[in-house]
Amino acid sequence: MAVVVTLDDKRRRGPSLEPLLALCAEDLAACNRAITERMTSSVALIPKLADHLVGAGGKRMRPLLTIAAAKLCGYKGHDHVKLATCVEFIHSATLLHDDVVDRSDLRRGKQAAHAVWGEKASVLVGDFLFTRAFELMVEVGSLEVLGILSNASSVIAEGEVLQLTAANDTAIGEATYLEIIRAKTAKLFSAAAEIAPVLAGRPAAERAALSAYGMNLGIAFQLVDDALDYGGTLARLGKAPGDDFREGKITLPVILAFLRGDATERDFWRRTMESVEQREGDLQHALSLLERHGTLHDTLERARHYGAVARDALGLFADGAVKHAMLEAVDFAIERAH
Repeated sequence: MAVVVTLDDKRRRGPSLEPLLALCAEDLAACNRAITERMTSSVALIPKLADHLVGAGGKRMRPLLTIAAAKLCGYKGHDHVKLATCVEFIHSATLLHDDVVDRSDLRRGKQAAHAVWGEKASVLVGDFLFTRAFELMVEVGSLEVLGILSNASSVIAEGEVLQLTAANDTAIGEATYLEIIRAKTAKLFSAAAEIAPVLAGRPAAERAALSAYGMNLGIAFQLVDDALDYGGTLARLGKAPGDDFREGKITLPVILAFLRGDATERDFWRRTMESVEQREGDLQHALSLLERHGTLHDTLERARHYGAVARDALGLFADGAVKHAMLEAVDFAIERAH
């Protein structure tokens, strides 16, 4: 017998990924098995290092999007599981490379792979995961899907380089910041959702709608992550809170505080973020400036805007359990900040 969850029940428990995870559980389990199988190699270090990151789990948001979008589009085959695996490998490869560039110590609550096995091994295993992803694309045999995911990989790399060129620059501005997160984060969300209607042979309008859903969900997701870095916990972030500050990473809360601050405050941001000359008490002072200028609140308000755009993109699809769960996933991505 089905369990009906009322609106009041949802409000009491808060938005959750659980409804979407439950609907996609079988396919997500198949994806996890495929991830394990495809990480095998006769070179022992490769599966060991890859499993350190991929096996740590994480939210699996991107493969979940592929599986959910396939269900929304009524896809009846099995290739969506291969493509969900492919999407997770692309994501994991970028994380391995990211952590080397950013010198991040933690990933998903564990020591970053480069801190255990070294930077060269991490970069090379990241490359291995990219090749596994492209093998899966070839097996599926859709040139359209290959085009979407290869373009996403290219855009992600461009976003990485743009972030590198803008690193520690307090004057980059909100437009450049958004360009970076669209490329680095949201593009793969978008591609993960867009490939499902291609597999299902759905009309171009549905492909565009799911691409927009993924893009705007991805932007909202990253905005919340950037706010949580100054107000989250290790358990919620999978990394130490304040890492962005310690690394001199310029995110929207800092950009807004820099723009709204006086000359003394801007000098503080230049010292701590551009020169990365940080002293005891600087993080607490940074938090006080973010609070003074309301920049965490405004970052979350922007996330809510992009979340609303993501929700609207699903208006094209008929109501049903999968659509409702995908809408709730947007709310979860934003409300996890509270």
